[in-house]
Amino acid sequence: MKHRTIGELMTRNVVSVSLDTVFKDIARLLADHDISAVPVVDGAGRPAGVVSEGDLLRKAANRSDLTGRTPVPHLEAWERAKSEGRTAGEIMSAPAVCAHPEWTVVEAARLMEVQNVKQLPVVNETDELLGIVSRSDLLRVFLRRDQAIEDEISHDILVGTLGLAPGAVTADVKGGEVSLHGTVDDGRLIPVLVRLCTGVDGVVSVSERLTSRTAPVGPASTAHGAPS
Repeated sequence: MKHRTIGELMTRNVVSVSLDTVFKDIARLLADHDISAVPVVDGAGRPAGVVSEGDLLRKAANRSDLTGRTPVPHLEAWERAKSEGRTAGEIMSAPAVCAHPEWTVVEAARLMEVQNVKQLPVVNETDELLGIVSRSDLLRVFLRRDQAIEDEISHDILVGTLGLAPGAVTADVKGGEVSLHGTVDDGRLIPVLVRLCTGVDGVVSVSERLTSRTAPVGPASTAHGAPS
């Protein structure tokens, strides 16, 4: 199986700012390019951090509300310092959480989830900025055509990897949901087959109604969600 890499999904023409870019110029860049964050690069082109809309809005939220309708949020000392910053270097979230171009969607998605970020600057082996990947970029794999998913499962997994006879097991794909039907020689192969299909780019879920020529394992039908 060939998974799409972050290098294939990332945006290469990255809008970035330098450490001394001022607040209003950052806000203008976000609005002009319809983006929600920009990497902040140092003099060597390496990401030092990221400034997001949330970082900029912290300044507005920290101001007094003359109407008295909403309280001033409690900010830790470091958050207050950022809210009072005027340049990218003072406002940014640092250090930058980065990905590499050879990573898979799963690797990048897991890092985004763990670090609670919406974008990842993509860097090379010397940490120079190559691009940026967002949540919406990662979701593009789920736009893959059902027929392409079905072909990969049928040719690469069922025949190529597992060596099953053509037609022994069939895969029907609709909306990224895979349904497996047929018979295998060994029931222990069923969870392996499901796991392999779940890992195919664009698969949303896998269900199976497979029988085996050995003693049956588990229920006749199961459903499996795709990994995050």
